[in-house]
Amino acid sequence: MAEPDLTLTASLRPAALDARRGVVRLHPEVLTALALRPGDPVRLAGRRVTAGIAAPAAPSASSALLYADDLLLGNLGLRDGGQVTVSPLPAAPLRRVTLAGPVGVVAAVSPEMLRLALLGKVVTAGDDVSLLPQDVLPDAALRGLVEAARRSLASSVGYAWTSTLLTVVAAEPATGALVTMDTVVGWEHGAATRGSGPAGEAGPAGEVIPAGEVAPAGTAATGPADGLLGPEDAPDVDELPGLRAQAEELTELLDLGFHHGEVLGRLGTTVSLGVLIGGPAGSGKSALVRAVAARVRARVRPLWAPELAALGNDAAARRLREAAAAVRANGPAVLLVTDVEAIAPADEPGPLATVFRQVVAETVRAGAAVVCTTGRPEAVDPALRAPDLLSLRITVPLPDPALRREQLTVLTRQVPLAGDVRLDEVAARTPGFVAADLAALVREAGVRAALRQKVAETPTVSMADFTAALEVVRPTTMAASTLELASVTLDDVGGLHEVRQTLTESVLWPLTYPDTFARLGVTPPRGVLLYGPPGCGKTYLVTALAGSGRANVLSVKGAELLSKWVGESERAVRELFRRAREAAPTLVFLDEVDALAPVRGQASDGGTTDRVVAALLTELDGVEALRNVVVVGATNRPELVDPALLRPGRLERLVYVPPPDGPARGEILRAAARNVPLAPDVDLTALGAELDGFSAADCAALIREAALAAMRESLAASTVTAAHVEAARTRVRPSLDPVQLAHLEAYAATRR
Repeated sequence: MAEPDLTLTASLRPAALDARRGVVRLHPEVLTALALRPGDPVRLAGRRVTAGIAAPAAPSASSALLYADDLLLGNLGLRDGGQVTVSPLPAAPLRRVTLAGPVGVVAAVSPEMLRLALLGKVVTAGDDVSLLPQDVLPDAALRGLVEAARRSLASSVGYAWTSTLLTVVAAEPATGALVTMDTVVGWEHGAATRGSGPAGEAGPAGEVIPAGEVAPAGTAATGPADGLLGPEDAPDVDELPGLRAQAEELTELLDLGFHHGEVLGRLGTTVSLGVLIGGPAGSGKSALVRAVAARVRARVRPLWAPELAALGNDAAARRLREAAAAVRANGPAVLLVTDVEAIAPADEPGPLATVFRQVVAETVRAGAAVVCTTGRPEAVDPALRAPDLLSLRITVPLPDPALRREQLTVLTRQVPLAGDVRLDEVAARTPGFVAADLAALVREAGVRAALRQKVAETPTVSMADFTAALEVVRPTTMAASTLELASVTLDDVGGLHEVRQTLTESVLWPLTYPDTFARLGVTPPRGVLLYGPPGCGKTYLVTALAGSGRANVLSVKGAELLSKWVGESERAVRELFRRAREAAPTLVFLDEVDALAPVRGQASDGGTTDRVVAALLTELDGVEALRNVVVVGATNRPELVDPALLRPGRLERLVYVPPPDGPARGEILRAAARNVPLAPDVDLTALGAELDGFSAADCAALIREAALAAMRESLAASTVTAAHVEAARTRVRPSLDPVQLAHLEAYAATRR
């Protein structure tokens, strides 16, 4: 019996949460007519034949239209619209799919991670697909696995993972089918995963086999299908700038253990080949291991710990033992476990962590290597650091401007750069960026150059393309930050010349010139406390510091870190400073710090704020160094801040932000009126001299109110006159409290 079909008109759907995930929206009546349920696969025939996942459109949508995103319309060959024939597609599983993509993505994304990105999608040979995971999943139990894939994709590929497109080179069947955990997924000319049934059955998901060789679900891999990756696709160490010291250290260890065992024997000793590599996400830890393994002629068996954790204890333990057995039997080889904290967490190590320790011990004793990577070393089970387990720790640091410049040189080696491109400036404007983020930046700049030069014979990437890319590409370490900064600098701050100079020396110099402090043998200031009456520009000064673009910014309101649950406030403080270290150079802004760190022993909250103060003191001046991180606090009640926080080594520089005097008020008025068309009869210098008791916020409010007065007079007004300013003065009153001001000035006098 023939399947029913309908012919509809394709319509581009605006950006939505399911965009670029292969979802088509159909009117509920169309779904009923085709006997479709939400989530069912459908066959789509336009100029090309493709497939998608059906989902209901809004009841107000047209029943004659098929709503699709730009990616699906491109697969249909209907970017400019056209007719589409829709019919149900049997929900058959895809047996095998091979994809091609950008070289950087192919190198960074493992086959098992790629399968999770495609899980639940319907793909057809010749389609373009994105890495965005499908939200309409056939099995709710797999959602946690897909969420782990999101995090790992962001870490491996960087910001651009959401916009990267891949091409389906081959698929079985070629007419479109669902990607499941049984599907063998792989890269063209690369490795592929072995299919599997549900977690706990034979043939665990993610076992790697060579591309071109199809293995049915549940079969065991032998010989070349043992999951060990050779040196063919491994990067060269010279392509990993900034990691050469770490590469030499790891090379010496593996070369000694794999190829010079007789020397160790004559000396009556052995070497333990267990290594833990820590470093920010996307910094190239796995690429480092692949490159070093290729250099010492060893193969690599990769395992992705979040996927193991999602399989369940029994299936994950079996998978671990099989992978370790393959490494021991086919040496020299390295068992590479990425994101190891997923199976061996520090907080609650379970049975799987015990099995993993046993596997590591057996593998290292057998002369094979076990290398684990993590972006959060503090979250890894400390028991793994035993001498017979992961005895060596290698740290991949965050690249400084010189290393970022070197990485950009490597990444742009094949990119035609225009003459105005200054990689030194790009490197200086990318604090906290790791290799994956810089690769995403170069890709984004290339995309913008392509959009700008669609018909050019010799397109080039200009400095303007990099500048535009910097506006949207954020470092991976700042992915959770939603802070939006205004484009102002200290030059935009009216008055406060001494305060601006002090902040430049105390905040910008340590973040911008750490080498100078090291050369002179002094430790840069760790923190600054801004205090002064409300409305005098403390927060605006920090915004201006952030606008310099030389550091990442983490902003926290005082009470945001406080929680009624025991231990959660301290955890929030530790997490804040962990993110700051990862994104260094970083400016941490603690607004209303008196609420976060009051004098200890006076609170009635069960000791929560006392523990938070202790956590802050430990982070600021504890055993673990706080490098390239400057903390700026702001308050109008400095006497309420715990004195221990204000000693040298912590918030040691106390900067009084006074109310503006006459000349400073004139500068503030000019800064606030920079974009306001003032009539010639408005004298801001004279006006500033008359506004006694006005704070900086009051001066800005006066200009704003004068503009509103002009609008009240006429919505067609083109200038703000002196009469409008006078009208505004009757509405805006000075907000400075003389009593509080006197108290603050007395406090400042004791600190001089």
